[in-house]
Amino acid sequence: MRHPPSSRVRRALVACLTAALAALVPLTLTVPARAAVAPLPTSAAAAAAGAGYWHTDGRKLLDAQNQPVRMAGINWFGFETSNYVAHGLWSRDYKSMIDQMKTLGYNTIRLPYSDDIFKGTQPNGISYANGMNADLQGLNSLQVMDKLVDYAGSVGLKVVLDRHRPDSSAQSALWYTSAVPETTWIADLKALASRYQGNSAVIGIDLHNEPHDPACWGCGDTSTDWRLAAERAGNAVLSVNSSLLIFVEGVQTVNGVSGWWGGNLAGVANAPVRLNVGNRLVYSAHDYATSVAQQPWFSDPSFPANMPAVWDKYWGYIFKQNIAPVWLGEFGTTLQSTVDQKWLAALVDYLRPTGTYGADSFNWTFWSWNPNSGDTGGILKDDWQTVDTVKDGYLASVKAPGFTGGGGGGGDTTAPSVPTGLAVTGTTSSSVSLSWKASTDDTGVAGYDVYRGTAKAGEVTGTSFTDSGLTAGTRYDYTVRARDAAGNTSAASASVPATTSGSGGGSSGCTATYKVSSDWGGGFNADVTVTNTGSSTTKSWQVTWEWAGSQTISGMWNATYSQVGKAVTASNADHNGAIAAGASTGFGFGAAPGGAGTPVLSCRAG
Repeated sequence: MRHPPSSRVRRALVACLTAALAALVPLTLTVPARAAVAPLPTSAAAAAAGAGYWHTDGRKLLDAQNQPVRMAGINWFGFETSNYVAHGLWSRDYKSMIDQMKTLGYNTIRLPYSDDIFKGTQPNGISYANGMNADLQGLNSLQVMDKLVDYAGSVGLKVVLDRHRPDSSAQSALWYTSAVPETTWIADLKALASRYQGNSAVIGIDLHNEPHDPACWGCGDTSTDWRLAAERAGNAVLSVNSSLLIFVEGVQTVNGVSGWWGGNLAGVANAPVRLNVGNRLVYSAHDYATSVAQQPWFSDPSFPANMPAVWDKYWGYIFKQNIAPVWLGEFGTTLQSTVDQKWLAALVDYLRPTGTYGADSFNWTFWSWNPNSGDTGGILKDDWQTVDTVKDGYLASVKAPGFTGGGGGGGDTTAPSVPTGLAVTGTTSSSVSLSWKASTDDTGVAGYDVYRGTAKAGEVTGTSFTDSGLTAGTRYDYTVRARDAAGNTSAASASVPATTSGSGGGSSGCTATYKVSSDWGGGFNADVTVTNTGSSTTKSWQVTWEWAGSQTISGMWNATYSQVGKAVTASNADHNGAIAAGASTGFGFGAAPGGAGTPVLSCRAG
């Protein structure tokens, strides 16, 4: 794991290789396009993938309907620290945070915890100002975890629970300490398996984070043999919930050859983990760059062409030999050095682009969502809102489609019918009223989600909705999705446009500045800063422009958008519409082709 500097008490003594690496495999380095959104599902079946509990078939992960799935996710740490809760809730509402993860194209959350949370710990570091996190007040850490898991499942994200530490004080080499014996470790794992039984948003448990020396693999000493301990713990979890996936990390040293903590799975070749329930085992590796620690392969003259052979040696062979799925549970970097940039580009290529290989690929969760990870930083910047678009952009080619919403696991996987007849029934200078025909469902429609562009504008139980707080003289595009009580969501309705009355355009109450952050010819990323030039806090804002060329936006973060021809309208997301007088916020997007120049922006605040 990667935490703030005060918590970084490991890694400095990572052992070097004591034997020569295998023959090197040449690598043609391809820097990925930086569009920061996941590939969209190409069929209704693809959109519904991920339902229910998952299982394995060789190196593949399959959902309850035997559809192949790919975990492409993010680590969100904090429950394992002395805050006893996921970090960042001092700045954001947890639903807003999870929605942003989904918008960026992450489909899985790895949620670290320590065994302290089973002691009734009360979380600290949660803000309830202005209604934020209101439904978390008065809850203990486990109850807050329930809320995060349930909401993630409801919007189609899966969760892997990661036993990161025995307690909140520090990482441990072994799965037990004098204060937290193996019996406690296993009892707490079983308690989690029982707590989330029937909730298939939780697809599995990572048994222990980063075992390292003196942990061994296959040595036969029950006090240090991590492979044997993983079998004991994994089988205990499966005795409570036989549907869960069991994620088993590697160790540091196997047969005298050392690597990253938890990243050495070379021992699997001769001593695989044996579980009592078949098709539940996933091996997990960790891999990092020089911002965490130096390793011999970074100074090899052939770097980065040597890296595929390194990864093959430690964990990649498991996937390539069709032994089991492999999940790169942690990898990250500050991305400040050229070496780290080359490492990440090579690793993403090694993980197999989704557009080429689909779900027949390595699974992964990037470290981390949090910006306060001392030796890697995060996808979010220090304001806990702005996306590091360069870092996020490296991951674009290996992101994967999201999953069907609703993690309750009650057996209902049938989505409602698509709403029809969506129509505009009225407009004012600041609102649009809509109506549509009711959907049908085998268990009954629970409600409808109304989308303005790519952002949810609201949810209702009936078949009409009024979207307010809009900008005069502006076009908006709307769709509606139906959902049932199990969380299954229909495909989107046909889109309808609506234009508010009054005059729009020009600049009013805000300014917007535009900067291209990267341009690789075939596409580019850009950042826009919105500044409140008025004397009071904004409720909303909107930025518009027209391209001089044929550019098309492929995805946007921290804002919603619509594009009609050359005209683009970007509106605030739920979490950043309010800008104090004189303050700024920002959003970014990916588009193609490159070489777009700088358009003239108009900004209007509401």
